[in-house]
Amino acid sequence: MFKRAVKSALIVSSVTFTLLSSSFAFADAISDAVNNPDRPAEQRLRDEYRHPQQTLRFFDVKPDMAVAEIAPGGGWYSHILAPLLKDNGTFYAAHFYVYDGAPGYYRNSLEGFKKSVANTPSLQNTKITAFHQTKALDFAPAGSLDRVLTFRNVHNWYMQGGQDGIDSAFSSFFKALKKGGVLGVVEHKLPESFSDDTQKKSGYMKQSFVVAAAEKAGFKLVAQSPVNLNSLDTSDHEKGVWTLPPSLRLGEKDQVKYLAIGESSRMTLKFVKP
Repeated sequence: MFKRAVKSALIVSSVTFTLLSSSFAFADAISDAVNNPDRPAEQRLRDEYRHPQQTLRFFDVKPDMAVAEIAPGGGWYSHILAPLLKDNGTFYAAHFYVYDGAPGYYRNSLEGFKKSVANTPSLQNTKITAFHQTKALDFAPAGSLDRVLTFRNVHNWYMQGGQDGIDSAFSSFFKALKKGGVLGVVEHKLPESFSDDTQKKSGYMKQSFVVAAAEKAGFKLVAQSPVNLNSLDTSDHEKGVWTLPPSLRLGEKDQVKYLAIGESSRMTLKFVKP
């Protein structure tokens, strides 16, 4: 009996140690990616507002996964995700789809991103694909991804494509994910007491709206994190979310005030594909 108990305890200890070691390894991989030497210094300055390590751990992103970042823009998160996934995973950057009549900044942003990828060693395994909320939805093979992540983009799809754009975007995320895969959403958070019309121009979205859109596509909300909330942000500014840093659309007007607030208050939501 004693030998059996000791053996069981050793097995439990071994399993516990293995799980802890694995967790620490993944935590170290995320930390290493955030602190990798290829990250531009100006991007690191935003870490105090965007909490990349805590956010990626909340979304359970691991170095051996297939991950897509939707609409990476200048590549703030790409400079973390690409190094994290470079050796053992796959990273898709679903950037702007440049079509006839597309806004000029689509092409400029995409060209800048491609140049950054070409000139940055830790980004060179990035698979650049195209995404648009109504025109380009197949940004990765169906059922191939472990994670789809989007940071501060839902308002753009809503402002440019309305409800139809939102619905098609979330449906495309559902299609690209494996069963059990996770959709991670970070978005500027509008208080539920505000008018729905505020979402059309402010850059802020109601959490209830985002959750409803994801659930309509088939997702299930499994967790939310307060990590990117900012209690100093009233979400009611003259130039919307772009009043705050890093945009500071009002220039020098009340700049000290807005710098003291910091970046916007953001919902951080984890959905699963059942």
